[in-house]
Amino acid sequence: MNDRASLRERFLKKHGWDGVDCPLLAGDASFRKYYRLQRDGESVVLMDAPPPEKVKPFVKIAKFLTDHGYSAPKIYAQDAEDGFILLEDLGDNTYTRMLQAGANERELYKLAIDVLVDLHEDVKDLPSGLPDYDEKLLADEALLLPDWWMKAALGDDYVTDDMRTSYLEAWDKAFKYVQRHPKKLVLRDYHVDNLLLLNERANYAACGLLDFQDAVLGSGVYDVVSLLEDARRDIDIRLIEEMKMRYTSSFSDLDIDDFEAAFAILGAQRHAKVIGIFARLCMRDDKPIYLHHIPRVWRLFERSLKHPILKDVKVWVDTHIPKDSRGIPACLKP
Repeated sequence: MNDRASLRERFLKKHGWDGVDCPLLAGDASFRKYYRLQRDGESVVLMDAPPPEKVKPFVKIAKFLTDHGYSAPKIYAQDAEDGFILLEDLGDNTYTRMLQAGANERELYKLAIDVLVDLHEDVKDLPSGLPDYDEKLLADEALLLPDWWMKAALGDDYVTDDMRTSYLEAWDKAFKYVQRHPKKLVLRDYHVDNLLLLNERANYAACGLLDFQDAVLGSGVYDVVSLLEDARRDIDIRLIEEMKMRYTSSFSDLDIDDFEAAFAILGAQRHAKVIGIFARLCMRDDKPIYLHHIPRVWRLFERSLKHPILKDVKVWVDTHIPKDSRGIPACLKP
């Protein structure tokens, strides 16, 4: 038994779950793993988040969400030092699986949008100590495109210091723009892999929420983008526009042009980040499974860049990234 397995067994024994089969339920793009334990009709999920993964942010956000009536997993036990949490088992009906099984796509997305509307419309006591999705954090994430994808696709020496500087300058106006928005809780990975349908619960509580430990305080439009411009699946533009209207029509004081500008900015930033992350997952973490999504994310990125507020970013991209290179880097193809 390796050290991690030994720590896991010790944690489970301490909380009364020793000797129970612990099959792997899922892994994700981080180093976290999830296991399901079942005994006498009871089922729980073990999150194994080895350092430097952190469990305290997950616990904080989970408590905030459950305290306000949202369906995040309840926390049964935790070990912040070693990185273990025993969680409520919300089941297997992820949006991804439901959609693959032929569930009503429109109804699922309506429910997910309604959760965001409720989360954003009421003044709530937001969790303390969360990072601010400020200009620096937005810029640091956007740099993942030149620092990982461009180096993989165009060569280690292609991206110069001057090029990185001009890249950040191109984003500057856009990132300042979204800082005008009131701060909301941004879950950050709000998409079909991290949402579940809980048929036994009513209203927005019917939408189960997972993977929110990286939450920040920023523009609520970010999670609308994360849901509707999904790196992992194609969504019909008519459904996207309908869901955007469902969100915007819920706020009487929301300016549509302002929303569209923020949607484009945060979409472009997220797509640049995700393209870089998917390249990094392969290069650094030996996880090439995400590479096949890169062409889709490039299409979404290019669509976002059509908005006039991103003119400077589009000029930079068109100047420094050849059109025919915008896909899976040749050196990374499995």
